[in-house]
Amino acid sequence: MFPALSRKVYGKALVYFDNAATVQRPQSVISRWRDITEKSNANIHRAVHLMAEEATEAYEEARECVRGFINAGSKEEIVFTSGATASVNLVAFSFGEAYVREGDEVIVSEAEHHSDIVPWQMMCQRRGAVLKVLPVDDTGHLMVDKLDNLISPKTRIVAVAHISNVLGLVNPVKDIVEKCHSKGVPVLVDGAQGIVHRAVDVRDMDCDFYVFSGHKIFAATGTGVLYGKKKWLDRMPPYMGGGEMVGHVRFSGTTYAPLPLKFEAGTQNFAGVATLKPALETAMMMRGEGSGAAGSCLALRRELVENEAAVRDYLLDKLLNNNRIYLFGVPSVPEEKIPLFSFSVEGAHHEDLALILDKMGIAVRSGQMCAEPLMDRFGVTGMLRASLLAYNTLEEAEYFIASLDRAIKMLV
Repeated sequence: MFPALSRKVYGKALVYFDNAATVQRPQSVISRWRDITEKSNANIHRAVHLMAEEATEAYEEARECVRGFINAGSKEEIVFTSGATASVNLVAFSFGEAYVREGDEVIVSEAEHHSDIVPWQMMCQRRGAVLKVLPVDDTGHLMVDKLDNLISPKTRIVAVAHISNVLGLVNPVKDIVEKCHSKGVPVLVDGAQGIVHRAVDVRDMDCDFYVFSGHKIFAATGTGVLYGKKKWLDRMPPYMGGGEMVGHVRFSGTTYAPLPLKFEAGTQNFAGVATLKPALETAMMMRGEGSGAAGSCLALRRELVENEAAVRDYLLDKLLNNNRIYLFGVPSVPEEKIPLFSFSVEGAHHEDLALILDKMGIAVRSGQMCAEPLMDRFGVTGMLRASLLAYNTLEEAEYFIASLDRAIKMLV
């Protein structure tokens, strides 16, 4: 089902534990991209010939699939981008142009990815606004109680991750949204990790914006989604100008296309976007969601969900009870954490450990994980991260722990 997972590296079976960066693609996604590229490679929404109609249909089918997957109210609220980074930048620019003035404030959390920090910094610099930070405690939990004092009459928006790509803790985003809305402040949720590991209902969450990348949930790279409540998207100016996003173009002035095309300037990655449909179908199967067929399919779903929980619990226990290892992001209860583990080993550099593990066939991430402020918060220059999905097995986790022990002994 996932061709890349069957390969060998350095003569050993691949153990792929870098899923928080990019997940491996199922055959259905690869086939869908190839099918569009080989048979329906034509610009969307414009020409009336058959190939263009096929490409447009696949593109808009993906939009409807995304809408249903996150329970958005309408397809108008689903904007396609090149990834979560592009989605945040779009909101930071367009929302900033419409609503942020000199002296206003924006709040982000200390645990954010650079992509949910830097765009807001850039916007604040342009608009003369102030960036404020919601801190995390020593276990990695957001100090949500401090929001009451951080939010002021000048606060225009709050941006927070659904799940930290470093800590692996599921943040109480619904509570955060409720708290912010009680003070009239909209919320953007970075769902790059959340969309993979939790069911997302944007209407139940009541967030104003939700962003995620396709490549983290089985789709092609260069694809992303911005969900925005229509009331905000209607009032925000376009992020980019060009073809497709216009109504009428005159030298005397230009009008813009209706949502969501207002934010989709230029030729879109239509072959990549089309893969979102089989990708999200795969995600539903992996998470045990959806109506699907009975019997063997339901049994497989149940097995995958139980397997992911068992692997998470095994690794959490092993890493927490090894006195050579310091784990960042310690949950109050196991269910609060996804199978993502960032840690340091005293006396061993994270990159050295990653290089040794690579020679053992294990792919992990080392470094700052695009979260340098969080590294500063915990007083480290980098961490080692193992991030898993339901397709990873307990046998792989056991091999990882044994290999990690060998690597530590080689370095310490």
